[in-house]
Amino acid sequence: MAKKPNTVGGGANTNKNGLHFEGRTDLLKALNDHPDYNVEGNKVYKNEKLVAHYYEKHTFYNDFLKNHNINYKDILSKKLLPDGALLVKDTMFIIEKKYQAGSGSVDEKLQTCDFKRKQYFKLLKPINFKVEYYYVLNKWFDKPEYDDVFEYIESVGCKYFIEELPFIEIGL
Repeated sequence: MAKKPNTVGGGANTNKNGLHFEGRTDLLKALNDHPDYNVEGNKVYKNEKLVAHYYEKHTFYNDFLKNHNINYKDILSKKLLPDGALLVKDTMFIIEKKYQAGSGSVDEKLQTCDFKRKQYFKLLKPINFKVEYYYVLNKWFDKPEYDDVFEYIESVGCKYFIEELPFIEIGL
């Protein structure tokens, strides 16, 4: 049986310690609500020092990849649109948010993390950036029937979090 990940905080500590999942999460808002962080556009500052850049969906391509002279069509056959992509030092954290309220197709989507992580790795290989692939899931997934999927996610080098993504997990 897969071990459930530890989460940090909760309740009043949620924005202090991590990104809390509430339907559609907002990492930049969670960071900006934290007393040590300040967000300006897609830039994240900690104690006035630039520590991260954040991209979503098409801005990952239009801003980040374009600025690094990477044309995804030269590397991938299909564009992947990340819910969130946080660049901290030389690591790009791909953060996929999955919300479910009943049985459905998200179950199978969780099993694609290995393929997608490898695609992002290929995409960022020209600039030698590391890739971490994370899921932030709502409480619906906190059930024993997902234990095999969670075990698989971890076995291929990806991670998952229920309701909260601790900042320490994303290098902050």
